[in-house]
Amino acid sequence: MQMTHNTLSESIRTQSGELLNIHLASAIELHGQMKQAHWNVRGPNCIAIHELFDKVAGEIETISDMFAERARGLGATAHGTIQVAVKRSFLIPYPLEIADENQHIFAVAGALAAFGQSVRGAIDQTSTLGGTNTADLFTEVLRTVDQNLWLVESHGAQTDQVPHHHQ
Repeated sequence: MQMTHNTLSESIRTQSGELLNIHLASAIELHGQMKQAHWNVRGPNCIAIHELFDKVAGEIETISDMFAERARGLGATAHGTIQVAVKRSFLIPYPLEIADENQHIFAVAGALAAFGQSVRGAIDQTSTLGGTNTADLFTEVLRTVDQNLWLVESHGAQTDQVPHHHQ
């Protein structure tokens, strides 16, 4: 931990910094997944979905900055390299061979939902620790993730059907 005049205890700052770094790594991975979908989507609604995925990627990149800046404010080092993201991300790998827009919508929605679920847990953890400002940041992030999940799912032809992956 770096020296700081932040009045939170070092224990709270250390634990909050760790949670922020885990989510920073996963946000970096999530950004990459959004760009993968953005670059490769095909189908009748390609342009609209292509633009939506790019918008989501931009918002996830902003979230990464927020996590890194909060970690630094607590005296932690932000670990934001691709190598760290690969090792620490909790997201499942994105399916690289899909192109169909419904398959991408399903995969992107799943990644956003998994990220959001972990952020919900981080809200509880940081609230319990006494890091209310960090919990507030995670809450703000969750609102953004949930809104983007809703927008992505609204583009699905039928969100109650799971796309079939051909092997």
